[in-house]
Amino acid sequence: MTVSRTTPMLVLNGLDSVPADWPASAVSIGKFDGVHAGHRAVINELKTLARRDDLAAVVVTFDRHPLALLNPEKCPSALVSVAQKLDLLGDTGLDATLVLTFDQALATLPPEDFVRDILVNTLHARHVMVGRDFRFGYRGAGDVALLAELGRTHGFDVRLIEDVMPQGERRVSSTWIRELLSEGDVRSATRLLGHAPTVRGTVVHGAARGRELGFPTANLSPESEGLIPADGVYAGWLTDNGRRYPAAISIGNNPTFDGVAQKQVEAYVLDEEIDLYDHIVEVSFVEHIRGMVAYAGIEPLIRQIQDDVVKTRAILHQPLG
Repeated sequence: MTVSRTTPMLVLNGLDSVPADWPASAVSIGKFDGVHAGHRAVINELKTLARRDDLAAVVVTFDRHPLALLNPEKCPSALVSVAQKLDLLGDTGLDATLVLTFDQALATLPPEDFVRDILVNTLHARHVMVGRDFRFGYRGAGDVALLAELGRTHGFDVRLIEDVMPQGERRVSSTWIRELLSEGDVRSATRLLGHAPTVRGTVVHGAARGRELGFPTANLSPESEGLIPADGVYAGWLTDNGRRYPAAISIGNNPTFDGVAQKQVEAYVLDEEIDLYDHIVEVSFVEHIRGMVAYAGIEPLIRQIQDDVVKTRAILHQPLG
């Protein structure tokens, strides 16, 4: 088959979904959690190689972090869901992403079989891009040296991915971004991601306290996708069906009231009251405004929310409605 450069990225779920006549490919393998600036640099180089040699540009990733199976207690929280990751990868101009189920069968696959079954027989790899610490196969027995050796046998070359280190700082990584989000530093996280940290979820009915205060909010279901930043109030955006609205966003358990669930995400859309119940929306975080505070009564809380809205307008450059 021929991969069209003008069609959306193909999502291939498992080896069986790859067409038998799949073309020769340039391939990168990794978790791609967050699809951050480091990942995007890799993808740009991958696409350059693919275009030069008339190959398909393909990313191989997994349906979960490998540690979710191998060592759940040490598995970090994902920055994005698989669905969010595929959306982000789709925006990069890749030809295809192959999503592998990281199960016991894949975890115990010998390195030689991993290369033969996935890279050679399925994707017909000509170039493979990996990081210096790349490990593959049963118990991580395969490393870059073995991959290069197998490449010489099977007819593909191995290219090492250089670390992306903005302004000479530490290497861009999902770990660093998680640290920033845990501190509420969404502005720095955005710089490393190349896009605003975003959670996606269904708008559900809450306790209606925001409406009673004059600031009705869209409350996201606890089953939302994406890593939620630290508790506090943020300026950001709510996107519904492609339309983006400026919003003041609260994260936490609202300590002024009793009985509020932890890590509740509530977005107050500025100047517009819209019915979002049961809609799947995205909430993106631009800047942290303040932490959570318990107020002695409703009036001080209302004054604080009014101030949060003023600051949100200034941050998002929004005029008065």
